[in-house]
Amino acid sequence: MKIKKVVIPAAGLGTRFLPATKSLAKEMLPIVDKPCIQYLVEEAVASGIKEIIIVTSNGKESIKNHFSPSTKLKEHLRKNKKVAYIKELEKIEKMAKIHYVKQPFPGGDGHAILCAKKYIKNEPFAVLFGDDIYDSKVPALKQLIKEYEKYQSPIVGIEEIDKKDSEKYGIVDSKTKNSSSFEIINMVEKPKPQKAPSNLGIIGKYIVTPELFKTLSKSKPASKSKELRLIDGMKGYLKSGKIRGLKIKGQRFDTGDKLGYLKAVIHFALKNKELSAKLKQYIKKFPDSRLKPTTFDE
Repeated sequence: MKIKKVVIPAAGLGTRFLPATKSLAKEMLPIVDKPCIQYLVEEAVASGIKEIIIVTSNGKESIKNHFSPSTKLKEHLRKNKKVAYIKELEKIEKMAKIHYVKQPFPGGDGHAILCAKKYIKNEPFAVLFGDDIYDSKVPALKQLIKEYEKYQSPIVGIEEIDKKDSEKYGIVDSKTKNSSSFEIINMVEKPKPQKAPSNLGIIGKYIVTPELFKTLSKSKPASKSKELRLIDGMKGYLKSGKIRGLKIKGQRFDTGDKLGYLKAVIHFALKNKELSAKLKQYIKKFPDSRLKPTTFDE
């Protein structure tokens, strides 16, 4: 079966960005002139997806407002002859068919995905978490979809990390070493560096099959917080099924981290034709600056 839908869990409280996220959804923090979540929707559309389910919570109405038509705003722009802005807004509004589901309580990302069940039905789907934004020649999700089409099994996006950062990631162990595509044999959630089975960290991009979805629905939270994680379902699925890992090609930005978010802003601003030259001039004012143009990982 083909991947036709994407679930974007966006119900988290964004506490690492308080006080800004007290009144603003973390996913709506801007990277230059687009909110983080728009980068994910664009990634999905560029990967051939036309139907997206966004899981939100109370206080995140701004996400739905962003992708919905605004007659009042467009009328204001029309009166001021700002046609280019109107076209940009209409492009966002027509980008994809978007459904919104509310997660009634903070139950973890696994529970958030289960909240989208009525739209998923019995078919494979992709999951994109709001903190992981890639700049790549081939959209990160498209890379995962190609891998799924080969193996017809659940796929996990992977990045090589510094082992000292292992407590920030789910870490996988695999049968094959030194490969971009491999079969996963074990997953460990946020292990200490000395106990990490590898330097392969799980990033927030997945392909979930109907079988894995069923396993997730029967899983119990393994964390102390009692929140159900997607990795809980995956660890259960590994007992009888196969999951593959794929190292994503491209440059990843963790926008759930303050420094990662700032790196994303600078990176995409340097790629902006209107801002690049002036921003470079500004950066040169700082003698200790080591900022350089970034390149794609091959």
